[in-house]
Amino acid sequence: MSRLSHQDLRRSFRELIASDSCFHTASVFDPMSARIAADLGFEVGILGGSVASLQVLAAPDFALITLSEFAEQATRIGRVAQLPVIADADHGYGNALNVMRTVVELERAGVAALTIEDTLLPAQFGRKSTDLISVAEGVGKIRAALEARVDPELAIIARTNAAVLPIQEIISRTQQYERAGADGICMVGVKDFEQLEQISEHLSVPLMLVTYGNPALRDDARLAQLGAKIIVDGHAAYFAAIKATYDCLREQRQIFTQASDLSATELAHTYTQPEDYIVWAKEFMSVKE
Repeated sequence: MSRLSHQDLRRSFRELIASDSCFHTASVFDPMSARIAADLGFEVGILGGSVASLQVLAAPDFALITLSEFAEQATRIGRVAQLPVIADADHGYGNALNVMRTVVELERAGVAALTIEDTLLPAQFGRKSTDLISVAEGVGKIRAALEARVDPELAIIARTNAAVLPIQEIISRTQQYERAGADGICMVGVKDFEQLEQISEHLSVPLMLVTYGNPALRDDARLAQLGAKIIVDGHAAYFAAIKATYDCLREQRQIFTQASDLSATELAHTYTQPEDYIVWAKEFMSVKE
């Protein structure tokens, strides 16, 4: 059985984003899920930062996972993946120099593309997790990522949160990331086609949208026409795995109580114990007079 090389998979991803269609990602979180996704015909997968934190640490998405831990999981997936995988590399695990190291490690892991976002992470105490860094710093991160890249087929995608920005600032930020050399723009929280049209007419690189299944954006032909080539609906497969594991083990122990009817989201919340992290943040990060 012939296997596609990492460079083959990167070329395949480039072909996807250059096509006239849009493609929905499979959530891949370990080697088995990557093999399943490819066998079922998915054209592209994504290793989410939040999913990696859950899978590797059983920790909430508080930017706790380190680059080495994330890269190790990406490497495990890269050993067997026969579909291009996008790595959600969060903020690049630090400043522009950290971004360079991130690109080196994830390129070696075999990913086809990676996103670098302009979110201020880790979130400062008492601040929203959607605070953004300056455009200048975001541009610097993209330029640093491109400098660190060895294989020109590896796609570097700049990511920003459209849900927290006025339209003109979205346009300005994304245009500057495009001019910095980003191979694509990823946006989280685009509301509808009207907003997408306003943004896309100012850009020429392919778009990647994190929609979480937004019903106002369920028209693949129109999405593709507006330049949206990659659609991330969420990570339902991973949460289904959590639920299936819980239900199987609960049945094995013959535990049947009302509290057992927890959803996958509720189970993830229960077993990542976010309240502990909130208490620690208040204790160790708040400013005490």
